[in-house]
Amino acid sequence: MTVDDTETSKEFLNPHTNTIEEVLEKLSVTATSGLSAIEVEGRQAKYGLNQLDEAPGTSIWQMVLAQFNNFVVLLLIAAAVISALFNEWIETGAILAIVVLNAFLGVIQERRAEQAMAALKRLSAPEAQVLREGTRKTIPAREVVPGDIVFLEAGNYIPADIRLIEAVNLRIDEAALTGESVPVHKDTVAELDEILPLGDRKNSAYMSTLTTYGRGRGVVVNTGMQTQIGHIAELLQEVEQEATPLQRRLDNLGKVLGWAALGICGLVFLLGWIRGSDLLDMFLLSVSLAIAAVPEGLPAVVTISLALGMREMIRRNALIRRLSSVETLGSATVIGSDKTGTLTQNEMTVTRLWIDGQFINVSGSGYDIEGEFQINGETVNLADYPAVLTALWVGCLNNDADLEIRSENGQKSVRVIGDPTEGALIVAAAKTGTPSELLDRTYPRVHEIPFDSSRKRMVTVHTVADPQPDDISPFYDEEKREWYVIAEKGAPDVVLDLCTHYQQMNDQAVPLDDACRQRILTANDAMTEDALRVLALAYRTTPNLPDEISSETMEFDLIFVGLVGMIDPPRDEVHDALTKAKQAGIRTVMITGDYPNTARAIARSIGLLEPGYTVMTGNELNQIDDAELQEAVKTTGVFARVSPEHKVRIVEALRASGQVVAMTGDGVNDAPAVKRADIGVAMGITGTDVAKETADMVLTDDNYVSIVSAVEQGRVIYSNIRKFVYYLLSCNIAEIAVILISTLAGVPSPLNAIQLLWLNLITDGAPALALGTEKGDPDIMLQPPRPPKEEIINRSTWTRILIQTIAISSVTLIAYSIGLRLFPVSAKTMAFITLSASELLRAYTARSERYPLLKIGLFSNRGMNVAVLSSLVLLLAVVYLPILQPIFKTVSLGFQQWQYVLPLLFVPAIVAEISKRVLARNARARVTS
Repeated sequence: MTVDDTETSKEFLNPHTNTIEEVLEKLSVTATSGLSAIEVEGRQAKYGLNQLDEAPGTSIWQMVLAQFNNFVVLLLIAAAVISALFNEWIETGAILAIVVLNAFLGVIQERRAEQAMAALKRLSAPEAQVLREGTRKTIPAREVVPGDIVFLEAGNYIPADIRLIEAVNLRIDEAALTGESVPVHKDTVAELDEILPLGDRKNSAYMSTLTTYGRGRGVVVNTGMQTQIGHIAELLQEVEQEATPLQRRLDNLGKVLGWAALGICGLVFLLGWIRGSDLLDMFLLSVSLAIAAVPEGLPAVVTISLALGMREMIRRNALIRRLSSVETLGSATVIGSDKTGTLTQNEMTVTRLWIDGQFINVSGSGYDIEGEFQINGETVNLADYPAVLTALWVGCLNNDADLEIRSENGQKSVRVIGDPTEGALIVAAAKTGTPSELLDRTYPRVHEIPFDSSRKRMVTVHTVADPQPDDISPFYDEEKREWYVIAEKGAPDVVLDLCTHYQQMNDQAVPLDDACRQRILTANDAMTEDALRVLALAYRTTPNLPDEISSETMEFDLIFVGLVGMIDPPRDEVHDALTKAKQAGIRTVMITGDYPNTARAIARSIGLLEPGYTVMTGNELNQIDDAELQEAVKTTGVFARVSPEHKVRIVEALRASGQVVAMTGDGVNDAPAVKRADIGVAMGITGTDVAKETADMVLTDDNYVSIVSAVEQGRVIYSNIRKFVYYLLSCNIAEIAVILISTLAGVPSPLNAIQLLWLNLITDGAPALALGTEKGDPDIMLQPPRPPKEEIINRSTWTRILIQTIAISSVTLIAYSIGLRLFPVSAKTMAFITLSASELLRAYTARSERYPLLKIGLFSNRGMNVAVLSSLVLLLAVVYLPILQPIFKTVSLGFQQWQYVLPLLFVPAIVAEISKRVLARNARARVTS
């Protein structure tokens, strides 16, 4: 089926006026199978991507012009103009050539940063669940096309404009579109008046609005700019250019250095003028020195480093949504982690049932639908235990998950689509030989009250179909053929309070007395002590339904059927990750809604709950105030049976006690805690759109290990930024020192303007960028978290900058002095080579702040090797190529000059290595004292 080419999406701008059948017919799609791959491809070509038109990006020419809209570049151009006025055409040409080359490199860096950030933005785009070729799939929302059947669940954003074809207690927050603060209750009424305002179109849902409750299904009628939100897209098209606190601090540092450099350059010019030096030469030298002193490439290098580091995080299954989070990651001291799916495998398996005083063990693991039911180690025929079947069928009816069974090459594979807990119930029922699809047809659902974390239960209402299959009729009675079945599952203590009867093994319901209640609670405790997650199942039948479906009108006089115990085993890799986090000074706290016994058992098995740390429940948390909680969080390793509101209090207590907190969450109600944390972490697989939108980081595999990996990479990124800031500043300040000292000493400047500009070009670019690709020190996760308020250039770094400034300027001036005394013609070239090459070789030692170069590997950074080698080639080119010598005022150096210069080149690098050892030893001494 294809959409008629004469039709356009504009025909569906008012789908609320059409019936569901009319809309599906116009879109040539069926609600049960969705679109085929060929149809999707054709509609994608016709309608384009499902996204709003953004403000046009920066063009290449705009980037080029931006390179010249810079104070220091304008100074260079002014210097070129003045040189031309004095007929100094070689200097003029050389300056302009360097300006053009610098602009070219600047555009390349900016383009790379923009492309990297655009790639990250695409990866963080929202997703949608659609039905295609009869299979439910998760796709990027931008790939949705008209005719797609879309599933809506609480916490998800609506990916396009939709005509609803199913709505179960569905409420949608349309404030972003209509301004209405109260969520709108939706239904699938046949058709509505065409002139109705958007807020009253109950049978439609619109792009960028939010599902707050219930679930639904609909057909996409408009995408992209054809949606209602597309008509006001100009309000949404502003692209935020986010500057991180680090970038702002570095920008301020650059401005301070710039003004300081200008002051020193003015002093150099003034001293030269007083001593009678050529004014043009002094002016060009001062301007060049100012440009060399200011690390104007620093912002671009920082952006590229952040982007490259974030791409590495994506490879480790952590998607960073905000650049500022990269800085915060290195300071994290506590990880507040959920249990299910994050610390565990998220493949729930029903292993035990409790029915009418009897424990029934279930074999099989994961989502394998093969298994046996055993009592006291012996396999039993469930036909003799009908209440077991009733319990499993209640769990199947009260369920939104699906099983996808595939056979490939003779191998059968099972995949759960939906919540793993609900999937485990369907798998257990499938082991009885009863497929969930047959139960759904026999007892079709007509109403539901979805699960939420505050109620801790879910209710579904079903009609009783006729005729009934003989083997699945636990609720069927000839006299009750038109009755309804109310199925409930949830937390045992909650469900038990709603029950007045319980089901005996022979399927007879008898009154529920206090003794029986106690037996049920004791059985629940026994199962949770074995680290099982336990759900209670209950039901009742009724001839009539109330006018309003609510908890009060549905959940009473239930028949308790039994307990279902399931386990989600810990991830194999979590134990090592927890140890790694502990060594890095990061404490992990489990925060879960599960029972204390289950949480305690899992926490102990993975090494999270250590001696001296306790387990606190939500009820205990309610009984203490915030001040007491601040003390309690210091010794609590597990918070169990907590609500989303509790999570907020825990986060605030941790932060108030001085911790930097990374907090995980997946549900709508988790969003406040995720937002309140220093680093909000959302689950990429099970997380709702709200949680993802609120979070700073999204785990694409829902794995705790990825949080630790992200923290490690965050430390690496920050460390690399410190390295190239240290490298650039030490080089630039050394250049100022060389010119200033020689001027104060009354000798001619060792360097001319063109040499300074060339030096700035080859040392500030590629080597600095190569430092941003370092893999990090081997013990980076053995160091304590970085203090959040620590400056990127701290006291230790300033000390090393001073040492390097002295070392580099000293060897340069020594080379110049030797040249003046022995080789007057070659003196300036000797100083030029010494300064340039020593800075390039010294870049290797900047690769680690503490580790000696030999230990991290002399040539282990391939990018550094390429950067230094290419820069050395460019340096030697201006010294030895006759065509360039007049421009740069250099001469070829022979063996006699090199025997003095060559040893001096390595001195700054050797001094850097020695200072590392001395500063590290002093730091250890301060710690031990």
